[in-house]
Amino acid sequence: MNNYKLSVLEKIGFGAGDMAVNVVISSMMLIITFFYTDVFGLDPVDMGILFLVVRLIDGITDPLMGMATDKFTTKHGRYRHYFLYLSIPFGVSVFLTFTTPDMEYGMKLVWAYATYIFVTIMFTSVTIPYISLISVLTADPKERLSANGYRLFLAKVAAFMVTIIVPIMADADIWQGNIQQGYQMSMGLMAALGVLFFLFCFYTTTERIEHQVDEKPLAEQFKLLMQNDQWLLLCAVCIFGTLGYVIRGSVALYYAKYYLGGDAALQSAFLSTGVGAAIISMSASTWITKHYCKINLFKYTQMAVFFISIAMYFFVGRDDVALAFILFFLLSFVVDLHAPVFWSIIPEAVDYGELKTGKRVSGLAFGGISFFQKLGMGLAGALVGLLLGYFDYVPDVEQSERSLMGIVLMLTLISGFFHFVTGWVMTKYNITNERYLEIVDQINARK
Repeated sequence: MNNYKLSVLEKIGFGAGDMAVNVVISSMMLIITFFYTDVFGLDPVDMGILFLVVRLIDGITDPLMGMATDKFTTKHGRYRHYFLYLSIPFGVSVFLTFTTPDMEYGMKLVWAYATYIFVTIMFTSVTIPYISLISVLTADPKERLSANGYRLFLAKVAAFMVTIIVPIMADADIWQGNIQQGYQMSMGLMAALGVLFFLFCFYTTTERIEHQVDEKPLAEQFKLLMQNDQWLLLCAVCIFGTLGYVIRGSVALYYAKYYLGGDAALQSAFLSTGVGAAIISMSASTWITKHYCKINLFKYTQMAVFFISIAMYFFVGRDDVALAFILFFLLSFVVDLHAPVFWSIIPEAVDYGELKTGKRVSGLAFGGISFFQKLGMGLAGALVGLLLGYFDYVPDVEQSERSLMGIVLMLTLISGFFHFVTGWVMTKYNITNERYLEIVDQINARK
């Protein structure tokens, strides 16, 4: 039963959960920075501080949510019931975040903090159970990898919808110059789809594996995690990889609009090119890892992103639109080859920790990964805001050479450097498929 072969429907249902999650992730990585500066009207530095401050809340909510998934079960299992009960509040939080109130600047800033905190808490409440779900569907590492391939493919489909629908649907010309309403309605549609995706995930997946969770104080769980060197490596990978990914994604819309001089259609096409490449990458990664070491794929592709970024920085001028699309496609394809591998090896690192310490820490381990992902998002958002301010960015005007240089640097060299560091850190990770099977056998023998 533990090595259960998942049906295609269940893999699709599992992937639907990440489609819901990616309504937020894609928006936070590709849309919200541009939304806050050019639509909502926040100062870039204020926006950067907002992103960083809200991450401090995750330092409390993520461990609490991880512990809650360890402590409470229902008739639906340990994780799935959160999708049923919290999907609608999750959708409402997304809608409110992309609503621009008619207030003076100080009150708008309060609204931005309140709604961003709300969406962050709801994101935590559904995401930690979701990333933990794969550990109770099956114990077969190949099935987990396959399911994560479906998951990440469908996640990119959701991101593809966001990049196509939102910039075009939110175009001010459609809403008689009211671009704020355009973003509210377009993201409201994405939020409604997210609710439906979570419900589909709930009804099509089944929890089969019941891990015995030790009742341990938070301090003891934290101490045990600190002994799990492979999990700590994944935390570092999560921070650096997210930094690179979010910085590049956050400025892609600025790059298309200001550096390439594109209208709403070209902006949508540029974002969609990156996401489309990532969709193809999900399928390619699943196929490659059947014939090639998944850990080597992870580390070498992340390092390669830096060199592609260098090429894009030096060879793409403002009139080289076609070349910009080609290199952005290539960069986006290579950077996402690691994604199915990363999400499939988290439960393997948890099992490694159980073997090493003799005690299992699951909820806090998954919660910790979610925290470090969002910490990376917060640091990236803060860095983008500060750099936009440093390079004298002014919304919705012809940009200076200085501000254009800053946008290009963030899209290429700065983000690429963080991916190179990610690949270097992964050279220290040593849980291959063969090693993981040994870990499982040793855990079972001990039990």
